Amino acid sequence: MKKVHADAKSALAGILKDGMVILSGGFGLAGIPEALTLALRESGVNGLTVVSNNAGVDGIGLGLLLETRQIKKMISSYVGENKLFAQQYLAGDLELEFNPQGTLAERIRAGGAGIPAFFTKTGVGTMIAQGKETREFDGETYVLERGIVGDVALVHAWKGDTEGNLVYRKTARNFNPVMATAARLTVAEVEHLVEPGELDPDQIHTPGIYVKRIVHVPVAGAKRIEHRTTRPRPAAA
Repeated sequence: MKKVHADAKSALAGILKDGMVILSGGFGLAGIPEALTLALRESGVNGLTVVSNNAGVDGIGLGLLLETRQIKKMISSYVGENKLFAQQYLAGDLELEFNPQGTLAERIRAGGAGIPAFFTKTGVGTMIAQGKETREFDGETYVLERGIVGDVALVHAWKGDTEGNLVYRKTARNFNPVMATAARLTVAEVEHLVEPGELDPDQIHTPGIYVKRIVHVPVAGAKRIEHRTTRPRPAAA
């Protein structure tokens, strides 16, 4: 089966519907599937539940889907960089399920591993644990968290081959690898697309068996960051 598609729009053709659970990779603005997110916006699907570490920023990444109000619910660990997100949430237009960051990552990993639930100490005694089952192990209290499985995962890889084997680079090796395993169908946008056999097998982070569709998206120019923090240079001697 040919996995490579001509563009992001064709890579998503025939698989989207209203009310889906979408896993969206990335951390801040690093490793986010920008081309696929834009194609998702242009598709017009609505009522989405989106699982992502954060919600992008205004006008970039998932912020584009907030502008069109295509997202019904976010399952995230941090959304502090998005003013539109805050406005919609405070107005009651957007549902939010907050997770500690490690818990979110483990929920996704568990979903990909076929583990329906697990116990963790994180969140015990806080609002995170309200309404959830707790249990004692070795004298310590743990809270039950459910694994997450998405309908579609959108991930961004630095390099990949036409069989779907993926390599992530630096900060982009964040939520992308676990999300690629935790959806019924994974679509990857790849900066550098090569032929099978050109990747070092020891460097592959996501085996191609998890990836059903690929789009080649070369990245030109500087990559975005959320905040540029600099220190004044000392005056020249």
